[in-house]
Amino acid sequence: MTTPTESELIHDWNVADGAPETGRPHVELNDETLRDGLQSPSVRTPSIESKLEVLHLLSDIGIDALDIGLPGAGPHVQRDVLRLAQEIVSAKLPIVPNCAARTLEADIRPIAEISQRAGIAIEAACFLGSSPIRQYAEGWTLDRLLELVRSAVGFAVGEGLPVMFVTEDTTRARPADLRALYTRAIEAGARRICIADTVGHATPAGTRALVAYLRQVVDATGVQVVIDWHGHNDRGLGVANSIAAAEAGADRIHGTVLGIGERVGNCALDQLLVNFELLGWSRRNLAPLPRACELVSRATGVPVPDQYPVIGRDAFRTQTGVHAAAILKARAKGDDWLADRIYSGIPASLVGRHQEVELGPMSGQANVVYWLQARDIAADPELVQALFERCKAASATLEEADILAVCRERGAV
Repeated sequence: MTTPTESELIHDWNVADGAPETGRPHVELNDETLRDGLQSPSVRTPSIESKLEVLHLLSDIGIDALDIGLPGAGPHVQRDVLRLAQEIVSAKLPIVPNCAARTLEADIRPIAEISQRAGIAIEAACFLGSSPIRQYAEGWTLDRLLELVRSAVGFAVGEGLPVMFVTEDTTRARPADLRALYTRAIEAGARRICIADTVGHATPAGTRALVAYLRQVVDATGVQVVIDWHGHNDRGLGVANSIAAAEAGADRIHGTVLGIGERVGNCALDQLLVNFELLGWSRRNLAPLPRACELVSRATGVPVPDQYPVIGRDAFRTQTGVHAAAILKARAKGDDWLADRIYSGIPASLVGRHQEVELGPMSGQANVVYWLQARDIAADPELVQALFERCKAASATLEEADILAVCRERGAV
């Protein structure tokens, strides 16, 4: 019997006729964990040792760029930013550093000094509020904002820094204001612009419209400029909006490990990595991803919920009888590929994990057989029945120690 092909086994409506076109070449990713992620009121600031470990793991995964901090915040941040920049140089890491800065010389100057000391170009991400609600609250005029852009971007370029100009709250700003601000920044020397969904206001449709509009703004300047998308997750749309931005032509997408950040956080970079891989937009090494998430969780004090996608304890774990039976039948065919996908939209092997079958009140005898076989314990019918009865009498998933105790009572181990 001929083994069916993947397309015969899985009909993918995501790429079927009539579905949105999602084909993209490699989409770059910028990690914000060590800067924007640390603005969460609930996180603990990691040690420099932990930051360096995060840097290396993200480089191993294949992240293209990393925000290494906001030096304008003070000497304590400047020390860590310098150390991270030096590590990129000494370890020859293929990752591009950038630093956040307000549109003030006082914020940009330390970036230039660190760049010189470390011997590496550091992109200055100069940000400025743009929405009418922010302008009204701050008492700003558009003319004042345009002057700040001219002065700050011009100063950064004069210091030899590549510049990414960021408008805060882009997704609630007027089209005419955005055109004026970004055009002024490009005229002053910025060669990257960033759209920031600062308060998580956008929807996927709004994201696509805004990226398309700003692509027109960039094209009108006649200058080669790339576009970034920086999203927050207030409406729970962080990942969806980032995918929409990439579909619409954004060149680089920002995110943080575990989605940490202000309020409910940023776009979850780990989830974005998995989605980009499944969409065929990247070919990165996702094996270190669980380790990177565990490290960030431990270093910042942010717990990973059991139900968290891909990384959470329950992501590839089931106690349901019908699920276990299907996985067992797939394994009986000698097909690991099939077993990894029969009840999982994301293959566990993508991130170095495996499907786990547990025993609990929703389990069937297939769960018991699978559990025993996975541990090289003979699935004796009497033992299977005893464990099955224990499952049905339980109110929660059984602990491994309790299951092994039953096995020992019957001489199976």
